Amino acid sequence: MDRWSKWATYAYWGLTLLVLAYGSSRVIQAPVDQVAGPIQKLIYLHLPVAANAFLAALVVCIASVGYIGGRRKVWDDLAHAAATVTTLNGSVLLLTGVFWAKVAWGQWWVWSPRLSFSLILWLLYVVYLAVRLRIHSPQKRAVVGAVYGIVAFLDVPMLYLSMKLLPDVHPTVTGLTREMLPTLWIWFAGVTLLSCGIMGARFALGRAQSGEVKTLPGEPGLGGMAC
Repeated sequence: MDRWSKWATYAYWGLTLLVLAYGSSRVIQAPVDQVAGPIQKLIYLHLPVAANAFLAALVVCIASVGYIGGRRKVWDDLAHAAATVTTLNGSVLLLTGVFWAKVAWGQWWVWSPRLSFSLILWLLYVVYLAVRLRIHSPQKRAVVGAVYGIVAFLDVPMLYLSMKLLPDVHPTVTGLTREMLPTLWIWFAGVTLLSCGIMGARFALGRAQSGEVKTLPGEPGLGGMAC
C-alpha cells in the first residue's frame, strides 16, 4: 500500500469514527419517547444495521451472479466480504431487537414473523461463512458459495413482505419525531460507512490471501493483474 492509500484509509476510518461519535452524542441529547421510554433510542442503531444487512445481502447475491456468469475470483471475494458484513449487521439487529423485546414486551424473544425471518437471515449467512470454511477447493468453494448466496437472498424479500402483509407485535410506527430524524440519518451515515469499510477491508484481505494465484482452475484470466 502506497503512502496516499494509507492516508486515504486513515481519513476514511477517522471520518467513520467521527460520524459515529457525533451520532452517539446526538442520541444522548435526543428527546425520550413518551410511550416507549429510553429503549426507543435503540431505533437509531436498529434501523441502520437492518438496512445495511439487507444491502450487504444484495451485494452477496449480485456478486454471486457475477461469479456464475464470469467465473472470476474477484466476484467470490466480494461475495465473501459482503456476507461477513451481513452477518455482523444481522447480529447487531438481533441483539438490539431482543433488548427492545425484553423492555417492551417483557420477554427476550417473541416468535413474530419479522423476528423469525430476521433470525433466519442471520442463520443463513452464518452457515454461508461456515460452509466456506469446510470446502478446501477454491473453485468448488466459489461455486457452492455463489449458488448459496443467490438462494439465501430470497429471505430478504420474504422479510420485507412479512412486515407489510402479516400481523405482527411490532409497533406500526417508530415513534420518531421531526426532531429525532437528523440523529437517525447521522446514524445511517455512520453505520453505512462502517459497513462499507469492513466490507472493503475483508475484500482486500481476500485478494491478498490469493497471493500470486490469478485465476481459479477453469476461469478466464484477469489481464495479468494479481488477485
